[in-house]
Amino acid sequence: MRIDAGLSKLLGLSRNAVAGLAEAGDVLVDGSPAGKSDRLMAGSWLEITLPAAEQPLQVVAVPVEGMKILHQDDDIVVIDKPIGVAVHPSPGWEGPTVVGGLAAAGVQIATSGAAERQGVVHRLDAGTTGVMVVAKSEHAYTVLKRAFKERTVEKRYHAVVQGLPDPSRGTIDAPIDRHPRHDYKFAVVTGGKPSITHYQTVEAFRAASLIDVKLETGRTHQIRVHFSAIKHPCVGDLTYGADPVLARRLAMTRQWLHARSLSFEHPSGGWVQFESEYPEDLQSALDELRDQDG
Repeated sequence: MRIDAGLSKLLGLSRNAVAGLAEAGDVLVDGSPAGKSDRLMAGSWLEITLPAAEQPLQVVAVPVEGMKILHQDDDIVVIDKPIGVAVHPSPGWEGPTVVGGLAAAGVQIATSGAAERQGVVHRLDAGTTGVMVVAKSEHAYTVLKRAFKERTVEKRYHAVVQGLPDPSRGTIDAPIDRHPRHDYKFAVVTGGKPSITHYQTVEAFRAASLIDVKLETGRTHQIRVHFSAIKHPCVGDLTYGADPVLARRLAMTRQWLHARSLSFEHPSGGWVQFESEYPEDLQSALDELRDQDG
């Protein structure tokens, strides 16, 4: 394998990070500096000098405009996440976060998990809106983490994708991993993590379709990657091949993708379900598609 690809898997770093180490002369193969595109050979001696550890990320209590609390009890808090909000702090992210917004609202969440994502049991992309749950009690954190891992949580999304998927309902079963050339993207790749997406067309238009999606697995960018792979990317998702002309026509500046509902066994018992309405930008684009067809 190439140095950047092989060491990325070996060290758990991004390919860009490994490439940076190689360019700085911090990757030696048999005592000699190696370039990022050099090949790893069996029996070689690797020496890698890693950068000093970064300071741990901190949660800053800052109110998040538009973030609504849909439900709260002793175990959980369910929120409606707006656009442009990450779930927790991460390197390079300087915008608002769900955990920071909850802290600003005086909501105490579980202390289980890494410092910057305590209480977090699942995530949504910063550019994806909708319903999500955060654990408040340590018991809820343990129960919900297990439920997501064992796939007993029902996650339903609505998406508007380009064209009309054929068949109109079906399952996409294709492994996903990091894109082989673009580190910020994911792709369907041989040997990737098993990824399963079930879908059903709800409403069809000339240029696009509103679909209901049920995730069996929860890979990063799963819906976006799977529908791009079958040539029906989410409207507005320029990262994964959406038509920029259609995006402009519908005034979409991000992917049309919304976490519509979340259903699970409450940590204290009983099946619960929470739903989120479409935010203004998604509803406006959907109305425009209906008007154009009318």
